[in-house]
Order: sequence, then structure tokens, then C-alpha cells
Amino acid sequence: MDEIIRAIAADGMIRMTAANTRDMVERMRGIHGMSRVITAAAGRTLTATSIIGSSLKGEDDSVTVRINGGGPAGTILCVSDSGGNARGYAANSRVELPLKPNGKLDVSGAVGTRGMLTVIKDLNMKEPYVGSVELVSGEIAEDFTSYFASSEQTPSACALGVLVGSDGSVRAAGGYLVQLMPGADDAIAAALEQSILQIGAVTSVLDGGTAEDLMRMVLVGFDPVLLDRRPVEYRCYCSREKVLAALAGIDRSELEDMRKENKPVEVTCQFCDRVYTFSPDELG
Repeated sequence: MDEIIRAIAADGMIRMTAANTRDMVERMRGIHGMSRVITAAAGRTLTATSIIGSSLKGEDDSVTVRINGGGPAGTILCVSDSGGNARGYAANSRVELPLKPNGKLDVSGAVGTRGMLTVIKDLNMKEPYVGSVELVSGEIAEDFTSYFASSEQTPSACALGVLVGSDGSVRAAGGYLVQLMPGADDAIAAALEQSILQIGAVTSVLDGGTAEDLMRMVLVGFDPVLLDRRPVEYRCYCSREKVLAALAGIDRSELEDMRKENKPVEVTCQFCDRVYTFSPDELG
């Protein structure tokens, strides 16, 4: 089962969020028919978006993450509610690239490295909070680490991973965000860094393990205290009413042309590929 957990350690000097998102990423892959490399790129982004979403306070708060590095994947867009339930897609979901010399999927080659990572938090205030950073690697996790350091001014480490099987399905997916609180000394930072280095790829833990296993391995020796555990899933909030409202906002001349054709209009949700059909009369 997919879940997100939150913990503190070292007498409150470390806070951590860990996520197991295998089912969520597999659901996204299946909906959009993603190639292996796009599954890895979009899956990492979906996991990070879910982690950020789970930190939002308001029940109706949401976060949107957009990544475009100029690569063949095009824009990757993911959205999460405040429960960590997320959805997403890539503009070009079937792009495939040769493996890198080390046998790994070429995520940075698909995403590109010349562009921006943008995080938009809708906190139901007058204006949303928007933060952007230039991509540093296109590998996603390093780019989010840069974002957290820039936006929250907090020493952070973000690790994300998607293990894709030879048949294209997702074997494991997830990640974590660990942050040092003000007052944490150099010894804590050094020990945490060493722990992170020893773990290696998060999918090596999550392929058969849990988010809690991942958390306890990162925070070994720091007496972690589990604060919260919640299930998460791939969830789209589209509806016939919302799509019709969106259609009402397009140019009036376009609507008139649709009505004159006297044919049903089909609209496909970008996140879940659900198709909505409207008669000419419903277009207003």
C-alpha cells in the first residue's frame, strides 16, 4: 500500500518525510502509456509533489509542480492535494532513450537540463505562492534539493527513485525529504550525511520494503519518533461539471463554431484520460 510517513529525530533537530508510491506511479504509467524513462522521470516528480502536498495545512490546499528542462519529455506536470494524493502527466509520455553507459535510464536526457522547476502552492489566499529554481541536473531529486534550499532556506536532502522492470511496469517507487532544523550542530549533519550515503538508491530499500523501513535506515542512531502515517493514492478530481465550466471559458467564437458543426464535443482529462462528451446544446 502506498503511504507517506512523517518523523522527527535527534530531539527535534531532524525532520523527515518518507513515501512509498509504487502503486501511484504504476497507475500514472498505465493511464498514459509511459515509456520506461518517462515513467522514471514523471514518477520521481509525482513522488516529490505528493511529499510537498502532504505538508500543506488546509484541507483544500494543493500544490502544482511543473518541470521543463528543454528535453524530449516536454513539460512534466503533477498536482497533489493536502493529503498527498497526486496525479500527473508528461507532455510526451512515450519518449524512449538509450540507457546510459552505466545501464541506468537516462532521466536527465529525457527531461533536459536547461529550464526551470516551478512549485505553485494554492493555499486559498488571494494569490498562490510561486517558487522557481533553475534545474541543476534534470535528474529530479537534485533539482528538488535545490528548490528546498532556495525556498525554505533549510539544509535539505531529497532522494527519489523509480525502479522500472524490463516489462515497463513499476517495481518500486518512492523517496524522502530530510531537513535539519535551526540549531542542529555539525556532528548531526555529518552523521546524517554518512547515513544517507550508506543507503544508496531508495528503490533498493523500497523493492520489498516500506516507507518506515526507509525512514529508520536514514535516521539510524538518531532515535526517530514517528509522527504521522497516511495512505496516498493516484487521485484525479475532474468531473463533468468542471470540464463544462472550463469549456465555458474558451473564446465565444470557438464555442459558436462547435455548435454550428452540430456534432458532439469530446474532451479528455490530461491527468486520468477520462473522456467527457458534450452535445451542441450543452455548450450554451
